[in-house]
Amino acid sequence: MQTLSEHLTELIRQAAVAAGYGDNDVPLEPCVPTDPRNGDYQSNYAFRLGKAARSNPRAVAAAMVEALPADPLVASAEVAGPGFINLRLRDEALAAHLLARLDGEGFTLSQPGAGKTMVIDFSSPNIAKRMHVGHLRSTIIGDALRRIYASLGWRVIADNHIGDWGTQFGKLMVAWRRWLDQDAFDADAVGELQRLYQLFGAKAEEDPSLEDLARAETAKLQSGDPENTALWRRFVDASLEEFDAVYDRLGVVFDVTLGESHYQSRLSPLVEGVLAQGLAEEDQGAVIIRFGPEDGKALADTLLLIRKSDGAALYGTTDLATVAYRMETWQPDLIAYVTDVRQRLHFSQVFAAARKMGMAFTPEHVYFGMLRLAGGAIAATRSGAVLNLVDVLDTAVERARGVVDGKSGHLSDQERAGIAEAVGVGAIKYADLSQNPQSDIVFDWDKMLSMEGNTAPYLMYAYARCMSIFRKADRDGFVPGGIALEHPSERSLAVLLARTPEVVERAAELWRPNVVADHLFAVANTFASFYHDCRVIGESPEVEQSRLSLVRATAAVLEQGMKLLGIQPLDRM
Repeated sequence: MQTLSEHLTELIRQAAVAAGYGDNDVPLEPCVPTDPRNGDYQSNYAFRLGKAARSNPRAVAAAMVEALPADPLVASAEVAGPGFINLRLRDEALAAHLLARLDGEGFTLSQPGAGKTMVIDFSSPNIAKRMHVGHLRSTIIGDALRRIYASLGWRVIADNHIGDWGTQFGKLMVAWRRWLDQDAFDADAVGELQRLYQLFGAKAEEDPSLEDLARAETAKLQSGDPENTALWRRFVDASLEEFDAVYDRLGVVFDVTLGESHYQSRLSPLVEGVLAQGLAEEDQGAVIIRFGPEDGKALADTLLLIRKSDGAALYGTTDLATVAYRMETWQPDLIAYVTDVRQRLHFSQVFAAARKMGMAFTPEHVYFGMLRLAGGAIAATRSGAVLNLVDVLDTAVERARGVVDGKSGHLSDQERAGIAEAVGVGAIKYADLSQNPQSDIVFDWDKMLSMEGNTAPYLMYAYARCMSIFRKADRDGFVPGGIALEHPSERSLAVLLARTPEVVERAAELWRPNVVADHLFAVANTFASFYHDCRVIGESPEVEQSRLSLVRATAAVLEQGMKLLGIQPLDRM
């Protein structure tokens, strides 16, 4: 099923052809007017056609309106201002389109990604270290994009590219054999591994020979020593168990978890291959890939180091091997990386190097800004230690419990605990996802847990109110239908709900989950106006049927939209 925007795009293009302006490559996409009095959609296509034809845009718009094909979806089309075309939808057709999108209690999206595959790389914590708040943005933005693309029909492979290889493991093995507290490891494995790693650093400052021992243990691991390999596997398993507990709490899933170790056998052949192709060169014993003006202004005169003078590989080497593996294994149409803004140059170099190597792929670096707490950076505690992600979640849930206890004292303790978990975690996610990923963001605990404003609790409450209406209506087996848009608030809500599929597509196109969040906030606000203006229960059977259908559609859009953001909808709050 076409979105409203796609349908209107076809009509506008047909009108341009019929008016004598031809079917050209001038971009065309109707937008939503800032002022609803200007219609439901607005096209500025006449401006672009007028510029191409050196004609007056208003005259072009008038000719297009005159030539616009009759269509049951369009009630009126008129020229406005210097050449805008304002389109208003027919109420009956709008209601029919909305009902056609309702599938049971769900809401059907278009499937432009059907038959396409995407690999998305996000989160990527390091083994033997706790997930900290610095992993939050990559994890939840990446998961939201995974959900959005999957909802549009894409086959999505979520790959957690963990840091599970390198010299740190040799250090950890030395520390393990010298200073392990077995009871501490049994009680808190990752906590003890972190302690050992930090202790090694302190001890190595006093005795530099420990660094030589660590390098020897690393070499043994990398050569396949059984004892070191078994110990490394123990570190990995303990870390993954803790990571999975955090991911379960966040509702985040991965299809594969392939760390740096997975690609080690590919690194040496890759380096030798690019040298043989003349794509890389040796420089003072190291191997580098140089970039010139042909690679773009941002990359000109930069270089990517893919082997150090001591023979060690680097992140860039592993990332190139990872691209090759993903292309061989899944043949994706798209590979996306969700990391912070500081890695922009690195990934630009990796993408350019991969193309030089003959890898035909479409990459996307979804970069995001920094994260701060109101009043200071969120990345560290007073002692200077990194703030653990689980502590951030616990704080949010604890604060949410205070709000829930104050408003829902009639519910059982177990119910309130479940609601607090959903609200706290949802609030953390939404505070991030409701903002442009590329912006630095500030977490304000009081603001993000407010029941008013653009927050997760506000959206969750709007959905719970929809569910409450249905409980009060006592209409088991309700089937939506018979929508009559007689009150302005009914119509405003219907237009907004019907736009949902194109909003989700736009969010995917821009790689910005906040586009979905903005839409959900608008739906919740518009539903609040509808709820205030239009009594649902107790009206005539026809009116009640119509308005309950709008409530059902609202609930379906809010539920689906929150799930796209990884937020759990609640029937009661």
